[in-house]
Amino acid sequence: MPHSIHDEAHLSNRNQWLRAAVLGANDGLISTASLLVGVAAASTSSQTLLLTGLAALTAGALSMAAGEYISVSSQADTEKADLDKERHELTHNSERELIELTQIYEARGLNHALAHQVAVALTEHDALEAHARDEIGLTDLSQAKPIQASMASGLSFMAGAILPIVGILLLPSATLVWSLSALTIVGLALLGIISARLGGAPIFPATVRVVTWGVLAMAATSLIGKAFGVAAL
Repeated sequence: MPHSIHDEAHLSNRNQWLRAAVLGANDGLISTASLLVGVAAASTSSQTLLLTGLAALTAGALSMAAGEYISVSSQADTEKADLDKERHELTHNSERELIELTQIYEARGLNHALAHQVAVALTEHDALEAHARDEIGLTDLSQAKPIQASMASGLSFMAGAILPIVGILLLPSATLVWSLSALTIVGLALLGIISARLGGAPIFPATVRVVTWGVLAMAATSLIGKAFGVAAL
């Protein structure tokens, strides 16, 4: 009777882009909303608020995308240097590398004979892949992807920033400061729920975490505004 293959759905392969996306959306929502709340408190026109929001969205998205690309590219450069080093060692010190791989498997619980057998088999299959995975800790899932991270960060920043900008157009001007703050909190809660669902994590802790830090960030912005004599929340 043939054995069926059951492919389990794991969510850790989303870590690379999910981290950048959550960070970007959170930053876009909080920074843009905080800026607009401060400007709205000065009783400026809706046109000025809209221009401020669009400027914050554009500058923030480009900044997040560029920063993420540079950061992850640095990580990719380090990974490439490690792989180049392993490739050199495998070419010039193959026996020592085989011993090193054997010791790694022994440390994971295999006896010496079995560890050596596994090391030989994996070396014959793909020595560089074996050392990258088991010595350095590099896999396809963990490998740095600068473009993917950059796009996820920039686009998610725009998605987060667009909410308070839409709020300017739809919310009553008389209570704009408080309404915009409430809308931001709702947006943060939705962000927590979505990020938890995408990552397969418990919803409540993720939502509380995002909302708490978002409220603290807006409160800090409000205190700074008051310190400089600007009306705020």
